[in-house]
Amino acid sequence: MRTLAVIPARLGATRLPRKPLRLLAGLPLVVRVWERVVAMNLFDQVVIATDSEEVASACSGRGAVVALTGWYDSGTERIAGMFLHEGYAADYDVVVNVQGDEPFVSRFALLGALRMVTDSRYEMGTAAVLAPPAVLDDPNVVKVVTDERGRAMYFSRAPIPFLRDRADAAVQRSLVYQHIGVYAYSMDLLLRWSSIPISPLERIERLEQLRALSAGVSIGVALLDEPVRPGIDTEADLDRANQEWTAFTTG
Repeated sequence: MRTLAVIPARLGATRLPRKPLRLLAGLPLVVRVWERVVAMNLFDQVVIATDSEEVASACSGRGAVVALTGWYDSGTERIAGMFLHEGYAADYDVVVNVQGDEPFVSRFALLGALRMVTDSRYEMGTAAVLAPPAVLDDPNVVKVVTDERGRAMYFSRAPIPFLRDRADAAVQRSLVYQHIGVYAYSMDLLLRWSSIPISPLERIERLEQLRALSAGVSIGVALLDEPVRPGIDTEADLDRANQEWTAFTTG
């Protein structure tokens, strides 16, 4: 199967203004993400999708392939719009959405999400990492529960699975998975994404994957056991990333 990775990038972030163009080790953040994904050699092509001429210019100037799109609410909608209007659909079988603020994105997460579609034949693939129960009460951390085959049952900001009886604490610890926001899509799903209505669950939780789940889309989750590296949402996150970057890339 021919695979494409797309990195959506927009300038409209509020917590970290002009986020894609903020510098990480001397280069724009989105360029660092693009470099990392290209270096993994997992995909036939890697494209940055943006509605900003400024972002497009900065990225193409560093050798990246760029698709200039219209304005969209989410990364998935941007990618779907790109395929409907830019003529990529005939060239690829599976598309992976890599967030443009995740320069530490895990190879295992990307490969796991990809294989959920290419090998396990789910319509959509993603990843999650085993996490401590302490994350359950953090609404900024999205949790996921799956069935025994790895198919997603639900994603939530709420504490799932909830511990009803302390006697089951050990079982709960083995089932607390933090969702990692990478997505792989079959081409069929991506081309019909814009026709899937926003679900009440998506609107309540502000989680776009619930649109697919509510519509009956099968989502496979690669369950990983590795440290979680946070993305970049704030000035503090960017400062931390700059301090850690050299050790991360040479380690």
